Parts: sequence; structure tokens; C-alpha cells
Amino acid sequence: MDNSSLRAPAETAVKQCLNLQPDESCAVVTDDQRKSIGEALYRVAAEITDNAVFVRYPPGEQHGAEPPAPVAGAMETADVVLAPTTKSLSHTEARTDANEAGARVATLPGISEGVFLMGLDADYHRIEQHCEDVLAQVEDAEEIRVTSPQGTDITFGIGAREWHMDTGIVHEAGEMSNLPAGEVFLAPETADGTFVVDGTMRPHGKLDGKCLTFEVEDGYVTDIDDPEIRAQVEDAAEEVGRDAYNLAELGIGTNVAVTELVGSVLLDEKAGGTVHIAIGDDHAMGGDVHAPIHLDGILTEPTVYADGEEVELPRVE
Repeated sequence: MDNSSLRAPAETAVKQCLNLQPDESCAVVTDDQRKSIGEALYRVAAEITDNAVFVRYPPGEQHGAEPPAPVAGAMETADVVLAPTTKSLSHTEARTDANEAGARVATLPGISEGVFLMGLDADYHRIEQHCEDVLAQVEDAEEIRVTSPQGTDITFGIGAREWHMDTGIVHEAGEMSNLPAGEVFLAPETADGTFVVDGTMRPHGKLDGKCLTFEVEDGYVTDIDDPEIRAQVEDAAEEVGRDAYNLAELGIGTNVAVTELVGSVLLDEKAGGTVHIAIGDDHAMGGDVHAPIHLDGILTEPTVYADGEEVELPRVE
């Protein structure tokens, strides 16, 4: 792909989403497999500020794995961080430390050139409004229930946990977002039931009619019917034990510009009208579990209830 075609989405990210200013520093963090996207972001950033750096390292081994110390240092000392990487930095201490130091951070985990072009061709102020509409319906609920025609019936206890919005608008110090953006999410205190993923999930990508079933009890996944996903969780459990099975996240997609799933979790979990449920690490979203994995599975036909009242989900218009 001609790198010049990446300029428009890079401008959306740097200017609309991050609002980079001439007197600010910017660190673009990427790896060997996402170099073209990183370079496109860096070129736009370098036109705005003289204090921009381009940091590249070999791809991490797993989503949520910490980057090398020099990369973490560059993130922590910048005003703005954009991180198009093969393995996600969203749920890392490096990202958390950068935010706590005041950086505005956008992570773009697993981003491809096609997803970069499609997912950033959106009005993020409109997506922000959809997030606010969903948040207003769920933020005071004590219990969220999700069902689906595929067999999902799972109930989440919210407890003292807070909902978060991933709007794509990252204009205040200490804020972060995924790009492409568009979700309302939290780390529930507990969960019980069954969820069936029929949309997209690593390592399979888009499932195309296949369904993956997970049983959950007292906030932990107790059964996984897919051997490849089960193997990933078992590998993580060798390092952190039971925490690898933590029911980590409930998310509601709000990006109505995503009109179809493409097989990228980064983009597909943002699709308006979908729900995603994740296993593993949740410390970066208000939970207390540190794990080397964070696996999202997307449900395409969910119905969501907040204390028994059906939630109106954003839909593609």
C-alpha cells in the first residue's frame, strides 16, 4: 500500500483524537511489523511539534506483555503517546505509568493498514455521544445481564467498579483510548453464566458461523470449549495461576461507522450494537488482576439489561 494513503487516518489520530500541540512532546511507539503505520503517525506529529520521537522494537510475545524499559521510558516522559503495535500495550504497566505521569495515550493494538484506514474514517465526536448515551443507561445499575440467540446468558455484578468510555477523544492529561475507538466498558466484580462468542476472537479472527462457548462461575472462567484458546489461558496460568481465568471485561461497542466485522478484534469490538467479554488482565480498567493475557470475544447479537431494563444499543444507521 502506498504510504501516502495512510496520511488521512494519521491526521485524524494525531489532530482530532489526540489534539497534539506545537509545544508538546510526542512518542510514536511501534514494532517491526507495524512500521508503516508508525511512520505515518510520526510524519504528521513531526509537522506539528519539533519534539517528536519514533521508537521501534521487536513485537512482544503476548498481548499485555511489557515493552522494553527504554520504550516504557519514552512513553512515560511524553505528553502524547501513539502506540501502533502487533501485541497490545493497553493493559500494561508501561501504559498505566505513562497515563499517571500525565501523558495522553492512544494504543492501536494489532492494527493493520486496512483497519487503520477503515476505523479512523469516522466522526469521533459522534462516537463520543453514543458512548455517553450508553453510559447513562448502565452507570447506576447494580447488575448487567447479557443474552444472545447463540446461547449467552450471563450476569455481571458491578459492585464498586466504575464504567469507562473509550471515545477516541483524548484531549485531557492522563486520558487513554484505543484507536479505532468506540466502547463503554468495565471490569466487573463478579460474573456467573455462559457466554457464546460468535463474532471475532483471537487466535481465530472472524469466526464465520463457528461459536465458542465459555462457562463462568464466581468471576472465573471454568470451561472453554475451544482447544486453542484454552491452551493460551493454560499457558498464562503457568505464570499467574487462577488469575489467567479471570472474567476481566464487559464492553459495549458504540462505533456505528463499523458496518461489518473484518476479523480484527481491535476494530470489531468497537462495532455498534455488539458486546465483548474478555478473559485475563483487568488491572488497567479498574480491576485488581495482573495477567499476561487479555482475550476479547465479540458477540454480534446481544441483548443487554441493566437491572432488568433493556439497554438501547447504538446501531449502524
